[in-house]
Amino acid sequence: MEDYAYPFIGIPLIFLCTTLGALFVFFIGKKEISPRVNKIFTGFAAGVMFSASFFSLIKPAIESDVTYMPTWVIAVISIVLGALFLWGIDKLVPHFHSAEQQDEGLPSRKLSKTSKMFLAVTIHNVPEGLSVGIAFGVALANPGNQALLVGALLLSIGIGIQNIPEGAVVSLPLKAETGSSKKAFLFGMLSGAVEPVAAVIGLFLAMQIQGIMPWALAFAAGCMIYVVAEEMIPEMTSEGHDHYGVWSFIFGFVVMLALDCIQF
Repeated sequence: MEDYAYPFIGIPLIFLCTTLGALFVFFIGKKEISPRVNKIFTGFAAGVMFSASFFSLIKPAIESDVTYMPTWVIAVISIVLGALFLWGIDKLVPHFHSAEQQDEGLPSRKLSKTSKMFLAVTIHNVPEGLSVGIAFGVALANPGNQALLVGALLLSIGIGIQNIPEGAVVSLPLKAETGSSKKAFLFGMLSGAVEPVAAVIGLFLAMQIQGIMPWALAFAAGCMIYVVAEEMIPEMTSEGHDHYGVWSFIFGFVVMLALDCIQF
């Protein structure tokens, strides 16, 4: 398979999986997902993202060939910058967290509650798209390295797998808010559209500026870890100590670990 075929498969895949998950609004009669199922879905997504952050992004950043400073220093700085970037977006962009029933970001009376819920999901999806795009960009910038291409594709598969339940988790609250399955599906699908856009941006940056490769990889990891720590872990451990979210997190972690270790 040609090198450029890998991103042409992997980048649309993450969007299609979100769309597939959003389709659940037409088949699930309830307008909201049960807390137990929500914990399981959120825990799995957090496990996949956390595992991908280390094995697909931080590890190759640390192993990169850099002479001007230790790669672990680059990783530390970039992870913090990625987290700060997402934190800044959180503080600036008005959005609504349905789980906590609270607004975040700059106050805005012009935006409806539905729009704010949509923005919350969209912010969440940006680092996932960036990470996939950067991984493919790094692989394409090193022609002939099949391992990097396969690793990027497996990362997109891992993100795609967790996007299926995630698409359902984000669309069902929108169904409850709008009262329309069609609108909820459309918003859920559009929230995933930011992922391929972010992926293409990350891909071209990584390809054109090879010197930033370790910085870009760790930056994307920092964004993903911020989302996991700020949103997913509190949500998967809320309301009691039943451990459904914790075990789902571990399962998601080992699934992504297994994908990263597959040899072709």
